[in-house]
Amino acid sequence: MKIAKIEDLHAAAGWRTTSFLKITTSDGIVGWSEYSEDVGNRGLTATIRALSERLIGMDPRRIEWIMAVLYTHSVPAWSGINQHALGAICNALLDIKGKALGVPVHALFGGAVRDRLPVYWSHCGSYRVRFPDMVGTPPLRDFDDMHRLGEEVRSRGFRALKTNIMFMEDGRLANFRPGFGTMPGFPALNPQPGVMRDLDRQLEALRAGTGPDVEIMLDANFHFRTEGYLQLVRTVEPHKLAWLELDLYDPASLALLRREAGFPIASGESLYTRRGYRPFLDAYAMDVAVVDVIWNGFLESMKIASMAEAYEVNVAPHNFYGHLADHISAHFAAVVPNLRIMEMDIDDVPWKGEFVTHQPVIQNGEFVVPDRPGWGTDVDEVAVRRRPPNR
Repeated sequence: MKIAKIEDLHAAAGWRTTSFLKITTSDGIVGWSEYSEDVGNRGLTATIRALSERLIGMDPRRIEWIMAVLYTHSVPAWSGINQHALGAICNALLDIKGKALGVPVHALFGGAVRDRLPVYWSHCGSYRVRFPDMVGTPPLRDFDDMHRLGEEVRSRGFRALKTNIMFMEDGRLANFRPGFGTMPGFPALNPQPGVMRDLDRQLEALRAGTGPDVEIMLDANFHFRTEGYLQLVRTVEPHKLAWLELDLYDPASLALLRREAGFPIASGESLYTRRGYRPFLDAYAMDVAVVDVIWNGFLESMKIASMAEAYEVNVAPHNFYGHLADHISAHFAAVVPNLRIMEMDIDDVPWKGEFVTHQPVIQNGEFVVPDRPGWGTDVDEVAVRRRPPNR
């Protein structure tokens, strides 16, 4: 068996583009992976194409060997876009190997330790504030709407949600996003008392809607520096969060915040490989290590999870993509012993499911682990081509 052809496909998915890598072997087996070029990594497709030139004629089952070879071509710039590209290639090769052996990918790593995965509703409310027309839901306008959303989460059987910081702007809710340069407050990223007051009301409304038994997480992304995060920690302390998620590239600063917080701190979604996580684990800077299986690739993500376990740290996949990525992250969540919970976007464009042959099965807030060969789903190329990217 040899790698014969490598292609990339792209489809419009509302405010983003969903991208797929297709690797075809000499005997007709097709391996798929999903990747994203909308998260600070424009040019990723070109990088994948450049690295893929070296794969033609290789045995796709020698995945660790292929990753080692490709690493030698990216070692001067080992993370970022290069690691995204390696991750996409690795994940497609694992799909091939699972299909060739007739087993799900998780069986290649010792088998699933759980057949159902606890799922949290990610970006809960955030997309209804920013993209209500695209996701086909009524807009989230005020804290009464937030209360009703909390009731919906509970009624649909989810036992956990994660939301983002919101505040009132011109009489309606808006997402707080200075760390991404989309609103005033950038680049200083100073704390804003009014935002903290509105966040307090936001969390109160959600809790009133969900009741006491739904876990609530808050994702603050890159929106403050250490001073602002300290004020954020004090603001959310009474709300008994399941975790506060935030991103900082200085391990000591994150460790300081963890010591100050009376609740768990999650971080790591923008880190790459064991080399990136090790200083944070050495600093005891996080309670939950968030691992992006799409960016790091499944092989490296498993190694990150094993390293985190040595520090008695659980992991959670960073997963806010399409349904193929949901499947890939689910195999990771199924096989690692030290799983905290799995992330998944529940609100999304109505046609999201068209791109795959098998959609995720969610029952009572749990993802049913697929047992079909490979990732357990394929890409519907006709559906993908039916929705060409907007840009």
